[in-house]
Amino acid sequence: MLVFKFGGASVKDAAGIINLSRIVKKFEGQQLLIVVSAMGKTTNALEKLTRAFADGSDEMHTVFDEIKKYHYNIIKELFEPSHPVYNDVANTFVEIDWTMEDEPHDNYDFVYDQIVSIGELVSTRIVAAYLNQSGIKTQWVDARSYVHTDNNYREGNVDWAKTKASIQNDIPKLLEKGIVLTQGFLGGTSENFTTTLGREGSDYTASIFASCLQAESVTTWKDVPGILNADPKFFNDTIKFDLLPYSEAIEMTFYGASVIHPKTIKPLQNANIPLLVKSFNDPDAPGTRIQGTENPVFEKPVIILKQNQLLLSISAKDYSFISEDHLSEIFGLFAQHQVKINIMQTSALSFSVCFDLKPERFEKLLAGLSPNFKVKYNDGITLITVRHYKLGNLRELVTDKTVLLEQVSRNTAQMVVK
Repeated sequence: MLVFKFGGASVKDAAGIINLSRIVKKFEGQQLLIVVSAMGKTTNALEKLTRAFADGSDEMHTVFDEIKKYHYNIIKELFEPSHPVYNDVANTFVEIDWTMEDEPHDNYDFVYDQIVSIGELVSTRIVAAYLNQSGIKTQWVDARSYVHTDNNYREGNVDWAKTKASIQNDIPKLLEKGIVLTQGFLGGTSENFTTTLGREGSDYTASIFASCLQAESVTTWKDVPGILNADPKFFNDTIKFDLLPYSEAIEMTFYGASVIHPKTIKPLQNANIPLLVKSFNDPDAPGTRIQGTENPVFEKPVIILKQNQLLLSISAKDYSFISEDHLSEIFGLFAQHQVKINIMQTSALSFSVCFDLKPERFEKLLAGLSPNFKVKYNDGITLITVRHYKLGNLRELVTDKTVLLEQVSRNTAQMVVK
């Protein structure tokens, strides 16, 4: 059986959903499980709604109305007014209404997951309804009943034993009857609350189902021809990789390559399941295949940009050296507030780290550090990671930029720049 994952760009409008159905029809007769993300930039809009709700802003009703209007406009292009999908979508959006009728929960991450998850639930209702309308027998299933996680909201940790048992118990029987379609990014707790698996986590969902079902392959459909050595939005003359080993793909995602979610590769590598990255605009093109261990020859360096970073420098208030005891306390606070470090550097008197800026987590981290440490920081910065670099490439990348921190190893260079 095959697992397909379609991201937000592939279902951003009615034309995208129609194109998805054409791709799926090419695989008629094969057992197929499809994972679908929220439509277009819906996750960003739902994040804005969550923040407005948490802040008690009047803007939340306007934002929510815009989200609903966007989806209903797509539905109108695909279905007759009497189609039951209208009720399915309305009943799903009601879950947000119920949430917003209550006072915001003290745990922002909990609120985030209950609201932002609605994007995937709505998109999959629409896509499943359209596939069935097109004559492609499709069963909609709720991923929250199969991907079981702990209560670590926004970064749910998968209970693999329970997840595997649930998936293997139900999904093979459903696949015998037709296509199974479910949501990316979502999980469920033992108390039946919704969790999410981290931004862009739909790839990870696909690999979870694939590894539990021993799929033949996973294909993630993108708006690019495959995995490129750099983001074409920022760099000219990019090249596509035809084949990448699991190890290189893991390195690229660890450093922030946005084509694949960082947790995606490991379950596939453990089960030796290949991951194909293909273009939904050119579905017959070969794309990129991730499998195996042999490293290719890299004609060009791999360049990864992570924007909206924060560089934090921490030092002891009494000007003492940064010791192992200091580092133990610092790392404990980072773990407690779920702040993931992208690069770190230690000197005699300071410890510097660069990480993704998530304001609500940073504020808590800052409050935890302030009693015992002096803290300085720069925001609005970019982390550039270069794999298989040449020194000349590095100089070109930082022309007209201020380098705030730099690290160079045998295969990888990283620079934090303003």
